[in-house]
Amino acid sequence: MRYALRRLGFYLLAAIASIALNFLIPRLMPGDPASAMFARFQGQMAPEAMEAMRASFGLDRGTLPAQFVSYLSHVLRGDLGRSIAYYPTEVTQVIGTGLSWTLVLTGVALITSFALGTFLGVLVAWRRSGFLDSILPPAFAFIGAFPYFWLAMLTLYVFGFKLRWFPLRHAYGFDVEPGPTLTFVVDAARHAVLPAATIVVATIGGWVLGMRNNMIAVLGTDYITMARAKGLSNRRVMLRYAARNALLPSVTSFGMALGFVLSGSLLSEIVFSYPGMGYLLVQAVRSQDYPLMQGLFLIITLSVLAANWLVDLVYASLDPRTKTHA
Repeated sequence: MRYALRRLGFYLLAAIASIALNFLIPRLMPGDPASAMFARFQGQMAPEAMEAMRASFGLDRGTLPAQFVSYLSHVLRGDLGRSIAYYPTEVTQVIGTGLSWTLVLTGVALITSFALGTFLGVLVAWRRSGFLDSILPPAFAFIGAFPYFWLAMLTLYVFGFKLRWFPLRHAYGFDVEPGPTLTFVVDAARHAVLPAATIVVATIGGWVLGMRNNMIAVLGTDYITMARAKGLSNRRVMLRYAARNALLPSVTSFGMALGFVLSGSLLSEIVFSYPGMGYLLVQAVRSQDYPLMQGLFLIITLSVLAANWLVDLVYASLDPRTKTHA
């Protein structure tokens, strides 16, 4: 418990620093959201409305320290301001529309890629110089050499445009009413197959090669030799002794990747027009939607910190020695 609280305190300090940077960076940029929104209307908005917009975006609260205190109080209440591109919708509501899609798409794809890649990496390393070891590493290295957006466009062209096995864009059909119905779930699953499969194909090679290298290093240690000398079964040596210790570096990498799930797979969501967090981020940049960009960056940063804290706890459970050195 002391170890968990100590690590939590460290990440809370990092969270406060990230909130401060998230507050300062947009204010150091030239202009402000109200001016950008006023320019978009090209003279159709009265100049008197500028002050009202500045008040709506929280830009009329005095000095910079006073603005930070007000910003921090709003963040703690879950109020991230109002979006410019979707005005007057609140940022939290806009982010909420893309958060569920990103969690389902990228989360499922990441977990599938990690689990399958780790399992294949264990098998390849255990049967080193065998058939799998001669086929899988070169194949995944070859696939990983292709740009990710090229794989996404190739998948979309072949399976969506030419063969017409899967839909081309969006998260569900326009003729389907969103809701907790079997029709909607099946249609959403069909729309998610291509982007999810592209993410798995593009990322699984890293997990396979990383786990293979970790396993090979662990298999050469003295305690593996001792376990074999004691007559333990190959399955127990592979899973309980070798794979468990080789998994530690992959768990750290998985924690980092899990935190970035909330940013979405940016290129995947753009190619497939999937309405997730990455797609929202692109729209926010194009529209100069500073409040939405701030909200997205804050959610992504906090999710990375939370994921790393959870990984520290899992790491400590897998290797209790880390508690004594932390």
